[in-house]
Amino acid sequence: MVQPGTAAIATTLMAFASSASHLLVADTAYRTTRNFCEEILRPLGIDITYYDPMIGAKIADLITPSTSLVYLESPGSMTFEVQDIPAIAEVARGRGVPTAIDASWASPMFLRPLALGIDISIQSGTKYLCGHSDVIFGTAAVRDETIFRRLKGVAGRLGHRLGGEDCYLALRGLRTLPVRMQRHQETGLLLAKWLAARPEVKQVLHPAFPNHPGHTSWRRDFTGASGLFGVLLHHAPRSDIAAFLEGMKLFKMGSSWGGYESLIVPVDAASIRTDNPWRNEGVLLRLHAGLETVDDLIADLDEGFRRLRLHATPEPVSAGPAPVRTSVRRTDIVAGS
Repeated sequence: MVQPGTAAIATTLMAFASSASHLLVADTAYRTTRNFCEEILRPLGIDITYYDPMIGAKIADLITPSTSLVYLESPGSMTFEVQDIPAIAEVARGRGVPTAIDASWASPMFLRPLALGIDISIQSGTKYLCGHSDVIFGTAAVRDETIFRRLKGVAGRLGHRLGGEDCYLALRGLRTLPVRMQRHQETGLLLAKWLAARPEVKQVLHPAFPNHPGHTSWRRDFTGASGLFGVLLHHAPRSDIAAFLEGMKLFKMGSSWGGYESLIVPVDAASIRTDNPWRNEGVLLRLHAGLETVDDLIADLDEGFRRLRLHATPEPVSAGPAPVRTSVRRTDIVAGS
């Protein structure tokens, strides 16, 4: 089933929502997903529980006789916790409850949710499947024909359709997906390792890092990493962060990741969490590693940190920094290393 990305999520939730039904939604879900739950579903009488993404098999304690869907997103938005997908799917299946997952982060190249027991795998095709940031579409793949008919019926009644030109552009993106995903992974890991060594950085949030929440599940279930990850900077005034961000030459300020351009944007994880509050102090940024040369991206970030330091403690401007070279070799980048 093909339709706009957010519509694929909304259609899936609507297909299993009825008056007095109960949905379990990962607390780290995409903000738009949460908004749909709160602003559309809850006023219609649907009960929604947000659960800790690291709950694993203990999801059994939250499933009630009225639970009609368990919704996952792995890794989670903004903070990238990796869920134990097989454990959650097994428990839900044993209780007769369907499962759905937003698996856009990894793309189908690096994660196959249906093989892990998930019933519905959603992709925001606007992102990696398209790869050029010039079309809005999404997909929902299912294991069971009954569920397919249910989703298709709801999508039709909501009027969700994708035009021929959009389908053509999506097909164009799919033809280069394997090559692009390998490049996004490589560049993202190089940037993450470089950032982890910076004094301005408090923490890098990347599923491939051994100390990241759910890293063991990532190594088991995923075959690679995308270019999207988080960086927590030490606390700094808003004006200092503005100086850091606004002078970027290659990193654009934007939220719709997955295209060929690198992006950087400040995010607020604390504002949408309830069951799993985000209490880490500092400035949280989300980065997407595009297809530019990694040394150029590092130089852009390095210059940004220089602006941050100068803005915090003004000093005479020198002739400029020496050319930056990454200290991490490309041959060192292996998923999970």
